[in-house]
Amino acid sequence: MLKKKFAIIGTGIVGTALAVVLENKGLECIGVNTRSAKSYENFCEYLPKKHLDLAQISLEADLLFITTQDGSISKVAKKLTLLKQRKNAQIWIHCSGSHKSAIMCHDPALQVSYLSIHPLQAFASVENALTLIPGTHFGVEGSDRQSEQYGEQLVSLLGGIPHKIDPEKKTLYHAGAVVASNYLVSLVLMAVKLFEQAGINREDALKSLLPLLHGSYQNIAKDGLARALTGPIARGDTEVVAKHLQEMPPDLQQIYKGLGSLALELGKEKKLVNQTSYSPEALERLEQLLECHSNK
Repeated sequence: MLKKKFAIIGTGIVGTALAVVLENKGLECIGVNTRSAKSYENFCEYLPKKHLDLAQISLEADLLFITTQDGSISKVAKKLTLLKQRKNAQIWIHCSGSHKSAIMCHDPALQVSYLSIHPLQAFASVENALTLIPGTHFGVEGSDRQSEQYGEQLVSLLGGIPHKIDPEKKTLYHAGAVVASNYLVSLVLMAVKLFEQAGINREDALKSLLPLLHGSYQNIAKDGLARALTGPIARGDTEVVAKHLQEMPPDLQQIYKGLGSLALELGKEKKLVNQTSYSPEALERLEQLLECHSNK
């Protein structure tokens, strides 16, 4: 059964949105703690709650969300650890994708459970987060299986989809999320730069690429990664790939080759699904152009 009383430390976008959703689902936010008067004011526009000191939160909250910036999570947890009194069977929760839940543990003897629930989503505003949290996938890891099971229940209450991750490999999990979100933006910048080389200004380049990006996303969602792959590497068109590299600015060539080698991995998978294969000559040439090694 889910614990009822929670508090928020750090009232940014994620902390505010979580508080609103959890209140709407029947849990009780007893109050918040934040160093910023403006942040507290913004929080109260969505959910008017008392501003409490850490000692009060420690005594009253079953669930304690530390939704500060990543660099402050451990510092806040250390302050909480030094407090003399706290509610029994308390769970401390952070939402960072880069830090393990163990970052909150400063005293192994403390009778507290530690949990991380990381939303795999980019929230631009509180309104945006309130819309996106239902249906969002969450990476879940904690100090023990019981806390992780609680985290899975909590994510389900939020309307999200929980995924148990290995805390020892969490850095790789976070790197994957960064590639899918942040580096997608960087990848679009690379495409825009190539369009600019061809004479299309940046604004028009982006406008023209967005429908292509949307179509690729839809293909991935519908058909999966391998079937969604199109283009010269999927076809085995070595001449086109060679011409790309020949005319491309040198600073973009290595990026193209690295991404191309991953595309070739998918191309092999796609041909296997379709019961075809690259010709030996085309495969060897692609591997040479992309500076990758054959898995044969």
